[in-house]
Amino acid sequence: MKALRFHGQHDLRLEDIPVPQCGSGQVKLKPAWVGICGSDLHEYVGGPNICPTSPHPLTGESIPLVFGHEFSGVVEEVGEGVTRVKAGDRVVVQPIIYDDTCAACKESWINCCYSGGFIGLSGWGGGLSEHVVAPEKSIYKIPDNVSLEIGALIEPLSVGWHAVKISPYKPGDSVLILGGGPIGLAVIQALKAKSPKQIIVSEVSPRRKEYAKQFGADFILDPTKDDVVSECKRLCNGVGPDVAFDAAGVQSALTQAIHSLRAHGTLVNIAVWEKSAQITPNDLLFQEKRYMGIATYVQGDFQEVIDAISQGKMHPQEMITKKIKLDDVVEEGFETLLKDKDKQVKILVDMGSN
Repeated sequence: MKALRFHGQHDLRLEDIPVPQCGSGQVKLKPAWVGICGSDLHEYVGGPNICPTSPHPLTGESIPLVFGHEFSGVVEEVGEGVTRVKAGDRVVVQPIIYDDTCAACKESWINCCYSGGFIGLSGWGGGLSEHVVAPEKSIYKIPDNVSLEIGALIEPLSVGWHAVKISPYKPGDSVLILGGGPIGLAVIQALKAKSPKQIIVSEVSPRRKEYAKQFGADFILDPTKDDVVSECKRLCNGVGPDVAFDAAGVQSALTQAIHSLRAHGTLVNIAVWEKSAQITPNDLLFQEKRYMGIATYVQGDFQEVIDAISQGKMHPQEMITKKIKLDDVVEEGFETLLKDKDKQVKILVDMGSN
């Protein structure tokens, strides 16, 4: 079968590899749509970072590895003991690989598994292939009113959903979001389903400002032109936002967010930082502000996002800014995101299983 495999920096190859076999407790599916994630792009430009160069503790695999962890598909075959899905079902894959035995997994924090990884980054195949096999526990059916295209957005939307869910946010709060890229937009949509008082977005790119406004941001600030701290306080009755979400990973924005927060406010980091950041502890100390990190999602988040979309509480269709074929994925996908990043939100790869 054809599959896109990562060999190293700027080295993605469309290759013929064996078709995976469906074993007990497993589901074999034909991918339909696959999103190109920022993590994929980071690996392509500067990796391998997440992708293992020696055998992964759970998959036993190392590069070259099949890419694609944001994907939907159609079930082709189920293994012995599988009861939740059947051939022909339309599904999405929750790609976290976890051992289910470590201290984190025993607390249901599968996203913090000490040996964890991801389908499409750590082994077990990936969405950018003609067939993939995954454990039944990773498979979620999508209802008839949710398309397979939208199904490929469930994974990034679940990151935003989880961030809001475990933060101290409560309905009626004022929120600041740093960055209007795919994850920032996912946070906006998660918030809009949970009744915020107002959403403020700090973003430089003109196109991403438009997307943020379109998806429900009430106020857009440009940190190169606006005084983000004073504007946030002005918009929030002189006290600042209750919660801020960092989907940018930029030092200047981090500092602005901490200074913008009200007393007892919380800054939630979603961004994967490419280099070290600096925080002055006294900026947190004297007003008892908090800083917390979130990592992807846990069991249940995928289903909650699927339900929210099906019930009309989230409308992510406009996140899809380009659709391409597998044969064109390097030039029209990865290279486009490098050269034209500000004009793109989510590029989907059509795997032809629609």
